[in-house]
Amino acid sequence: MRFGIMTMQKGALIPAGASAAGGSAAEALAALSSLDHAAIARDLFRHGFDPIELGGDMALFFPQSFAPDTVERLAALKAETGLAYTVHLPLWSTEPSTPLAPVREGSVQALVDIVQRTLPLAPEVYVLHATGALAAEFYHMGLPNLAQRFVLGQFQAAAARSVVAILEQTGLESRRLAIETIEFPLDLTLALAEDLDLSLCLDVGHILAGFSGDVSFFDALELCLPRLAEVHLHDAPQWQPGQPLGYGTDHHPLGSGDLDVARLLGRLEEAGFAGPIIFELTVEEALASMAVIRHLRPQYTTRRS
Repeated sequence: MRFGIMTMQKGALIPAGASAAGGSAAEALAALSSLDHAAIARDLFRHGFDPIELGGDMALFFPQSFAPDTVERLAALKAETGLAYTVHLPLWSTEPSTPLAPVREGSVQALVDIVQRTLPLAPEVYVLHATGALAAEFYHMGLPNLAQRFVLGQFQAAAARSVVAILEQTGLESRRLAIETIEFPLDLTLALAEDLDLSLCLDVGHILAGFSGDVSFFDALELCLPRLAEVHLHDAPQWQPGQPLGYGTDHHPLGSGDLDVARLLGRLEEAGFAGPIIFELTVEEALASMAVIRHLRPQYTTRRS
């Protein structure tokens, strides 16, 4: 199995000196302008992680993250080391499922821009949040069931229009786009993937925390397996119906929540899953999680551990 990590690392994006109480505005601006996406990827590779998931949201505050010279250096790193990339498309400020056409169209353009900038890197898969914060708000608005399904169906239909536009404008094969299990009903996410022949990214912590509805984790895994292209791996307590959703309880190291890690690894092995497994954790948390995995499966390791 291939265990990777995301470049959206707080310690790299906000260096200690820039975040210190005595740090000046000039120091903070210097840190922002000097951030090097390729250098972050190289450092993560040195820690043993491969593939590396490039964070599309970095472009929001660090526009140089996907500038042509940065992409060239990321490509050179790939040629030098043989590492693989995936790309998590932007979710901050994007609303690809909103019924409001101007906002939706602007979101599509922001997503298309990152795809087009990173095509030279030949990422294995692009991960997309097909619905955004607005859809999540309506999901939890307490509407009567029939009204809720109607409204969420509108968000699903708008998301489909956005996905079609992204595929048309980028030329991506549909299976290279993986929609993630997020704060939206799992059945509607699965139907969207089926209708447009998309792949899926199973976010373990999101399912455990109840973001995708009242579904057990291993039931969700079985439903996703036929289209599974990537796994986002982090732990969380298992949400129970009637409880508040587990906001803030996900994105924790393995062993700190309720994930049956051995059962997950066994089922992925049995299914012959060979796609990226990306830790959405800090480096330290990911290495601690790998120790949990090695205890269960000594043959698994990060490439250089």
